[in-house]
Amino acid sequence: MRVFTRAGAWALAAGCFGASWGGEPTVPYVPTPQEVVEKMLEIAKVGPQDYVIDLGSGDGRIVITAARKYGARGFGVDLNPERIEESLANARAAGVTGKVAFYRRDLFETDLSEATVITMYLLPRVNLALRPKLLELKPGTRIVSHDFSMDEWKADRHVSMEAKAKYGGSGGRSDIYFWIVPAKAGGVWQWQMPVGGRTLSYEMTLDQKYQMVSGSVKVGGRTVKLRSAKLTGDEIGIAFTAEINGQKVKHAFSGRVAGDTVEGRARLSGGRLESQVEWTAKRGARSAGAAAPRDALLSAASAAR
Repeated sequence: MRVFTRAGAWALAAGCFGASWGGEPTVPYVPTPQEVVEKMLEIAKVGPQDYVIDLGSGDGRIVITAARKYGARGFGVDLNPERIEESLANARAAGVTGKVAFYRRDLFETDLSEATVITMYLLPRVNLALRPKLLELKPGTRIVSHDFSMDEWKADRHVSMEAKAKYGGSGGRSDIYFWIVPAKAGGVWQWQMPVGGRTLSYEMTLDQKYQMVSGSVKVGGRTVKLRSAKLTGDEIGIAFTAEINGQKVKHAFSGRVAGDTVEGRARLSGGRLESQVEWTAKRGARSAGAAAPRDALLSAASAAR
């Protein structure tokens, strides 16, 4: 890895620094073994529709492999001008110059909005300093990090593998961490829906921390806890059981979060009731006094008791 960042972030990443350029400290260049590169791209399910941005791109091997093997486009950013020249030469040799680019750039100042996949081999504290920026990316953006996690933002997938080419060929274990940027789903959601010949009003309160969601639903004057809740990018699925007209009715919802709207389908079952209906929920005002750090994505509403 080779990283160019603002000085304040590197103060957080205290440790041994290598040579500096323009007053900015750096870390030693440590390339990701090719076998790890292949696994990172496989885990991220990179394809021809993807735009890959590599933060600390070294000799360019991640972006070049993504273009050569999967037809993806993208770019890398790095501090060292020699690494940029090397990357451009490697791209020419691989025949992918029309798909990739490399820039000498501060990764904290880099616009990541075009990315569908972000790859990184940084330091733990740098990952944490980047975390708020990554969480503001479009829901569904995939992030893959070699060796270092993002602390309490738990990975959606973690793979350990032996890499024979690591540490200059001496070999060692590599950890690969994978996340999908979640939508901001916390808050109070309301909708109406026909159930057994009646139109009922629902109010759901979701608490969120990163991709983890939980909460409760109020319907028919009663509050029940969600039996299951899952958020993957902008896709959300929830399930609960509520008593309606004296019957226990299972509710299973699936939809996509788009701003303050969720749209999808609901499946209801229980007793003699079996139906599927369109589902649209709107997010209302959040409860006061429950604001959360922006990178924790905590809901501002408390579950009704």
